[in-house]
Amino acid sequence: MAGRTDLGDFLRKCRADTTPEMAGIPGYPGQTGRRVRGLRREEVAQLAGVSVDYYTRLEQGRHSSPSEGVLDALGRVFRLDAAARAHLADLARPVRRHATPMPPQRVRPAMHQMIASMDLPAFVVGRRTDVLASNTLARALLTDWTRLPPRHRNYTRWVFLDPTAREAFLNWPTVAAEVVGTLRLYAGRFPDDPLLNELVGELTIKSREFRTWWNGHQVYERTHGTKHMVHPAVGPITIQYEALALPGDEEQTLFIYTTAPGSTSHDNLRLLALWANQQQTNTTPSGHTPAPGTPDRASLNTGNMTDPA
Repeated sequence: MAGRTDLGDFLRKCRADTTPEMAGIPGYPGQTGRRVRGLRREEVAQLAGVSVDYYTRLEQGRHSSPSEGVLDALGRVFRLDAAARAHLADLARPVRRHATPMPPQRVRPAMHQMIASMDLPAFVVGRRTDVLASNTLARALLTDWTRLPPRHRNYTRWVFLDPTAREAFLNWPTVAAEVVGTLRLYAGRFPDDPLLNELVGELTIKSREFRTWWNGHQVYERTHGTKHMVHPAVGPITIQYEALALPGDEEQTLFIYTTAPGSTSHDNLRLLALWANQQQTNTTPSGHTPAPGTPDRASLNTGNMTDPA
């Protein structure tokens, strides 16, 4: 997965996605005889100000790291956004011949306390989209990461391999494609991460959708957005999320889910919070929580509900 092959694959994908019209090449609308939708190598080379041989060697993985000027020129030709430009720069770095073991990530106790005190779903995602910490409401809305084996506490793995994730997101294809793009960004920065290679290998084998989107080389940086969800206990919930990078904790991002005040989604999220607290209260002495059922709204007394502390 690492090395010049990724750089060449990404450049070919960008070239195929850039039409002559997008690149400002006149005379092609309605012109016959063009076999490809995207640009030719000769056109990319001319627009980027490099020789055809130079660009060809980049695509074929036969050239050393291109300069920042060349990368900037290619970014302009392909009209790459900030995330895709950063990914291109990562792929163009010198190849690392030996993987460096990465220490396990730890969430600081103060961060654990902070997300536990929130009355909104909150969780911390680390390298390769591993879920490092989550509060009760996040686990009720998504899945209980604490009940999974450590290697399975991964957001991408959950999205693709857990059937409940497909049911949870009404726009599952969009959510799934975006998380693949996020994983692609990470792969560009850490191509020699053995746990990443293991995760990608498993998902490639087990999920046709993942395999298709991974081979598409799209990249996506999650900063904020909207997800349309449905929970079996409380119904539909439209959430807005914010992704906050933690400056003091490298490769850790705090995700916070919110809903519009006064909306049905807001009421359903509050209902879910009460339901989750009741599930905790009903935990059996053996430490196992009974399987969640669908609660009766009237029995939850939503009119007297208060926000959980």
